[in-house]
Amino acid sequence: MHPVVRGAGALGLAVALAGGLTACHSGAPASSAKVEPSTPASTAASPATASPTATAATPELPAALTGQQLAWHTCPAPSAAQGGGRAPGAPWECATLKAPLDHARPDGRTLDLALIRARSTGGPRIGSLIFNFGGPGASGVATLPALAKDYADLNTRYDLVGFDPRGIGDSAGVHCLDDAATDASAAVDGSPDDTAEARALDEANTAYAAACQQNSGAVLPYVDTVSAARDLDLLRQVLGDDRLHYFGFSYGTELGGVYAHLYPHNVGRLVMDAVVDPDQDPLQGSLGQAKGFQLALENFMAACADQAGEACPTGPGGAEGTRRITTLLQGLDAAPLPADGGRRLTQDLAVTGIAAALYSEASWNALAVGLQEAMQGGSGTTLLALADAYTGRDAQGHYSNLLAANRAVSCVDDRQRYTEAEVREQLPAFRQASPVFGDFAAWGLTACSHWPVPGRTDHPEVDAPGAAPIVVIGNTGDPATPYEGARAMAQRLGPGVGVTVTLRGQGHGGYDTGNPCLKQAVDQYLLDGVVPPDGTTCG
Repeated sequence: MHPVVRGAGALGLAVALAGGLTACHSGAPASSAKVEPSTPASTAASPATASPTATAATPELPAALTGQQLAWHTCPAPSAAQGGGRAPGAPWECATLKAPLDHARPDGRTLDLALIRARSTGGPRIGSLIFNFGGPGASGVATLPALAKDYADLNTRYDLVGFDPRGIGDSAGVHCLDDAATDASAAVDGSPDDTAEARALDEANTAYAAACQQNSGAVLPYVDTVSAARDLDLLRQVLGDDRLHYFGFSYGTELGGVYAHLYPHNVGRLVMDAVVDPDQDPLQGSLGQAKGFQLALENFMAACADQAGEACPTGPGGAEGTRRITTLLQGLDAAPLPADGGRRLTQDLAVTGIAAALYSEASWNALAVGLQEAMQGGSGTTLLALADAYTGRDAQGHYSNLLAANRAVSCVDDRQRYTEAEVREQLPAFRQASPVFGDFAAWGLTACSHWPVPGRTDHPEVDAPGAAPIVVIGNTGDPATPYEGARAMAQRLGPGVGVTVTLRGQGHGGYDTGNPCLKQAVDQYLLDGVVPPDGTTCG
């Protein structure tokens, strides 16, 4: 039961690919959320009665929070909730920031936000550059060191700062199912073929929501994006910066847009890469992703055919390549393939693995190998490894809290709740958009159907009149956040604020592809304050 998730749900994949697919991590099961009272008399509202987080008139934070001193120390190894792995070592330092659980009650209970930084290596220092790697659900504490080589030039004048947003990783990370139950949940058919399978999916969604309420009910109402944006401004103040300098990827662009809306005059140099479309509701977003992943799959098949000819597992690509893949998936629905470790590749996991590989052109070879293994070798090992990287599962069977956090943030943000009947009505449009991903994207809309906390809004508020120019990057081959989202975001930010930069490329996002034209445009903006011309295009 792995729907294609909002934004950069495969940031776990990005970290895994940074060290190779075999570099899996171990760790203990995720711990429950940590929420502390800041005064003995204060209590948080119960999940059933908590009022929505204020989006406009919110009380000022007390000096005890804005004036707190961070105790930076040597970083431990990432926790299981963060994805596990080795301690990052020098030059990385870690700290904990206290933030209000409910920003509408800033003197009430607090939660701890996990931070990591690498101090600037040159000069003159501009300030801190805060990263969010999307998801929602990606641990910034674990991800930033893994990808830091891409930001070495920026590190000369900025402290690079990563954080686990509320509900994620070690920041009161949402915990729902244990590892065994998560594996069992993944075995539920995410594209039901009959009434019994639809009922099983609905029961799995109900059980998942109940487990999240039982294990993390105290924080579920407060993991929304508006609260995370208010945390960003608290972090800015505590770090001593007059303006927020920020680099957001995928869902991180939505977080950056919400921040700019709430605090337009606090915006410094802000970059959005792989942009979530703020005008789309979940249904429109999922349909757009189905189209985007199908386009990326067709681009992969064309490249595979050019390089390998008939040896390519999808043959000439196009309709024939899609037919070969759907035939494979139909077979897996009836008979999963064996994989390493005594596990089996199901239809759902195969779709997840294929989608995961489309996030980066660098993983297309792994996709070709995985398809070849499954189609001709009777093995699901490589596609299963790709799926595990996507879902945050390590070689020992431990999961990070990526999936739980993704659902928790998405469900508290989005007001819409979709029924089975509504999904069935939309299935023809989704299947037309993608014969491979359409059914899974459509049924994934039911993930919030039984969520214990009501959703906040129909669309994120990102209008930011009066903000400094914000660079908005769109990649024409992006599967997870299709290119049109960048134009929509730039338009919504407002005249003179949103500045669009286009990359004609493949994969999710632009800056980390290493395209020299794009890197130069972004670096000149972040390091020298030179805003690229609106409409700049890199190929």
